[in-house]
Amino acid sequence: MNGFSQHGLNEDAFGDKTGNIVQAFDYFPKAKPQYVTKTSSGGKWTIAMLIVSFLLVTSEFRRWWRGEESHSFAVEKGVGHNLQINLDIVVKMRCEDIHINVQDAAGDRILAGDMLKRDPTNWGQWVDARGIHSLGKDAEGRLITGEGFHDHDEGFGEEHVHDIIAAAGGRRQKFAKTPRLRNGRNGPDSCRVFGSLEVNKVQGDFHITARGHGYMEWGSQGHLDHNAFNFSHIISELSFGEFYPSLHNPLDRTVSGTPNHFYKFQYFVSVVPTVYSASRTIFTNQYAVTEQSHAIGELSPPGIFFKYDIEPILLSVEETRDSFLRFLVKVVNVFSGVLVAGHWGFTLMEWAKEQSGKRRRKSEGFLTGKSHEYED
Repeated sequence: MNGFSQHGLNEDAFGDKTGNIVQAFDYFPKAKPQYVTKTSSGGKWTIAMLIVSFLLVTSEFRRWWRGEESHSFAVEKGVGHNLQINLDIVVKMRCEDIHINVQDAAGDRILAGDMLKRDPTNWGQWVDARGIHSLGKDAEGRLITGEGFHDHDEGFGEEHVHDIIAAAGGRRQKFAKTPRLRNGRNGPDSCRVFGSLEVNKVQGDFHITARGHGYMEWGSQGHLDHNAFNFSHIISELSFGEFYPSLHNPLDRTVSGTPNHFYKFQYFVSVVPTVYSASRTIFTNQYAVTEQSHAIGELSPPGIFFKYDIEPILLSVEETRDSFLRFLVKVVNVFSGVLVAGHWGFTLMEWAKEQSGKRRRKSEGFLTGKSHEYED
């Protein structure tokens, strides 16, 4: 029947096609389990293919979950008038001895000291805090070179756009409270200056100087003794735009100190407006900073100077993710590729083993004079 007997084949060696509607339409005959030989090498190849498939699917899932990020630059088209500066700094001088001011390229002068809050504090309560480090070095004092490092190359020290947006949060953030003063013999020796202020969106100079030195103002309370100068400082926050305390900026948690009374700390900041888009959109600013600090003579005003400049470009960082259906198609392709490659690998290995066995039996026959017959 069906030509099996003409070819010396036994139809009973193949599975029965009755009783199951799917088997009834199966054109290709299947061998019964007792006629199938299972080998240890086949099992090893199966395990290897499962492991490779798992690793590739895991990698594909991580890539899909992370999404793809695109960066684009464009000239900022919007007309901006104001810029918010967020500052949280501790200066190793008494609050009544420092003077805070902003002067921009438009010629406007803003009395930042009246817009920011000042709290007396002690230097020791801040300098030993966790994560405090010098600019250009990490918390362990190692020099940051950027080599062999970039888990956080997307800005703000976060790994990806969705991490940045999640860290930004949805509610309006506030500055932390000043720690309660410890009982000291001489009282508070430092001043914490913090808060947000609006300035013109043009190049400007934000500076902290000593009372009676540098920029003179009406009603100033006299000339401060030079021995009281100490502009060592700890910057906990310096950012531009809406206040997001969870986002890390280059100057955050940095400390700079000096034993000199006449010392000028200068920070040159280039501000880049940035838009992050994923599940929602946030508008903020990144910046790069360069420090040029040095001792000065008594004829120059000492202090802390932040010279900021607004770049005329807009950086857009957008995160996109493929649809779940497309992800499933990629997973099927991964499985298919592994199965095909595994089948070819197993077939080639079995063929190589068979050829090696034939040569070994043939060489043994020549050496011993015995003939080897192949068993059916």
